[in-house]
Amino acid sequence: MSGTTRRGFLGTAAVAGGGAVLGIPERASAENGSTPQTVAVLGGGVAGLTAAHELAERGFRVTVYERKALGGKARSMDVPDSGTGGRRPLPGEHGFRFIPGIYHNLPDTMRRIPFPGNPGGVHDNLVAPKEMLFARSGGREDIRIPLPWPDNPPAELHPDEIRRAFTAVLDTAFHLPLHEALYFADRMLVFLTSCDQRRDTVWERTPWWDFVRAGRMSYDYQRVLAVGITRNIVATKAEEASTRTVGTLLEAFAFNLLGRGADGPLDRILNAPTNEAWIDPWVTYLKSLGVEFRVGWTVRDLTLGAGAIAGAVVEDPSGARRTVTADHYISAMPVEHARRTWNSAVRAADPQLAECDRLETDWMTGIQFYLTERTPILHGHLDLIDSPWSLTAIAQAQHWPGRDFPADYGDGTVADCLSVDVSEWDRPGILYGKTAKQCTRTEVAREVWAQLKAALNDSGRTVLKDSVLHSWFLDPAVDGLGTPHPVNDEQLLIHPVGTFHHRPRSATKIPNLFLAGDYVAVPIDLATMEGANSSARQAVNALLDRCGSTARRCTVTPLYRAPELEPLRRHDRTRYLLGLPNAFDIG
Repeated sequence: MSGTTRRGFLGTAAVAGGGAVLGIPERASAENGSTPQTVAVLGGGVAGLTAAHELAERGFRVTVYERKALGGKARSMDVPDSGTGGRRPLPGEHGFRFIPGIYHNLPDTMRRIPFPGNPGGVHDNLVAPKEMLFARSGGREDIRIPLPWPDNPPAELHPDEIRRAFTAVLDTAFHLPLHEALYFADRMLVFLTSCDQRRDTVWERTPWWDFVRAGRMSYDYQRVLAVGITRNIVATKAEEASTRTVGTLLEAFAFNLLGRGADGPLDRILNAPTNEAWIDPWVTYLKSLGVEFRVGWTVRDLTLGAGAIAGAVVEDPSGARRTVTADHYISAMPVEHARRTWNSAVRAADPQLAECDRLETDWMTGIQFYLTERTPILHGHLDLIDSPWSLTAIAQAQHWPGRDFPADYGDGTVADCLSVDVSEWDRPGILYGKTAKQCTRTEVAREVWAQLKAALNDSGRTVLKDSVLHSWFLDPAVDGLGTPHPVNDEQLLIHPVGTFHHRPRSATKIPNLFLAGDYVAVPIDLATMEGANSSARQAVNALLDRCGSTARRCTVTPLYRAPELEPLRRHDRTRYLLGLPNAFDIG
């Protein structure tokens, strides 16, 4: 499908109306007769729960089938056997939640999920970190960046921290030649003024690493402006990700920093473990709307009959196979699981499903370190840009004011949770000289801890002490580490060049089958909860169109673009059609 066709489809979805207000389901007619139509939602992650939410508020009877746990990769989970004396188990997770201000669709859903004492629903459980840190290794000063916002005053800076901040800026400036900084700014200007056609063709085929000419530049340019930005902000690899993907997100983040087109501050996280602050209240609300959940039920196949889906073959918790039926089906599983359920007949009915085989996933997995003391790092996210395993992290207890560490969790001695995402699993570490996949689970934990200390304990302060390390928890979706066949059951969609054009539409050629998930073509081209939420809204809109429902359509809000740049983008469209480069592209 061409870029123009895809944009036309997304644009149609984006102009639709809004949804129900908090706590007052819209309950618009979903019936052709007296009986509500039924929908089987296959997958209970963010995409599946969003689809169930929108459908239930419009009067459909919805059943969600989820193989593992509601919330998918967004959920938090209990660390087994960690709670004693009546305390809650320690909170673990696939990776820390990041809900930036560039998101609009997911925050809208969150506002419509009731939460006791919150007029804005679970959305009021979002809090804004005050700063972020690019942590350097080898004695280099860390780069501390404040994240001001009207309702979020910057963190207090003591004289020593001010001195360190200036030292870090001067140190980076000294190592980063001025012409390289100016060149990067020029490359951003090229992308900002590029028309959609150039973005969807030229820049979609160009790796971000090549677009910013990182191979020609200094080490600091590569680690800070090429690798550091992509890892911390868009969670992808600079060497592989398309410029279209990275540039589109950086464009939205840049204007978010300026307060333009934003739902809120640049960086937002939840004020409690994810399930407590968001997923559990969501499920409770959906149950109040009549949504039924079948957890532990694994979808194995879709059967086709008379040109439509006749049933979904599922395996129940006992291992027995059965076929469930509904009027409509929304496949809301991650792409690596969804495509296993598309047999040859289903694929033949819609060729775009076969295109999904060309989409790729990779490992990006979380590990939590539980500490007996609060960590004096900073009030926000850390990007360890020199770490071989591309680590990002956040100390969580300070952002959970309503949760009492250590009184409420674990054995009563845990005071903080340092949550770390490991983004690079195929490069040797500093402790064992092995890749993360070659290490055992214990070796992964020790290696990550060593890389954290190498970045945080190298500038005259001992931030992390071995004596305060209580325990750790590595995502159980990872298995077989240290063996020839490591596996990760919950991988992350990645965006190598050219893959955007293999992403499917939410509406399939099978009249009662619809697709939702962050692999579907949506306005945000990235593996995100926003993408999952947007795709579910598109799937619901397509379903409403197919069945002729009069219910209000879901809003699908695209990422912000500055209107002032539109004349330059129109000019670039003319240059593109003439075979000329962007006017600001100096090579």
